[in-house]
Amino acid sequence: MSKIGARLIYDGACIFCDAYVRLLSLREAVGPVELIDARSGDPRLRAYQSAGYDLNEGTLFDYNGTVYFGADAMNVLATLSTPVKTFNRINGALLSKRHVARFFYPILNSVAR
Repeated sequence: MSKIGARLIYDGACIFCDAYVRLLSLREAVGPVELIDARSGDPRLRAYQSAGYDLNEGTLFDYNGTVYFGADAMNVLATLSTPVKTFNRINGALLSKRHVARFFYPILNSVAR
């Protein structure tokens, strides 16, 4: 959907989500990343909402024109994040496996709310 390299849309009011995004070291792996709070009213969010993504229900990662949502977004983020920090090594070990990300994402999402 986007022409940029990476755009991450997340719930900026969620303490867990905000901490997760800060800890990720994603820029080191993929370069510039646009971070957008899903609650901000940013006009760029409309395209994702029109495409059927409920931004109140999950994280969205638009990377090189491919959109990943929810567990799939977490899986791709874990795969792309550099393993420099302890958090990223743990995140990568757990969520870089798609079936594990799909299992844990609903749990993490419900805890974050």
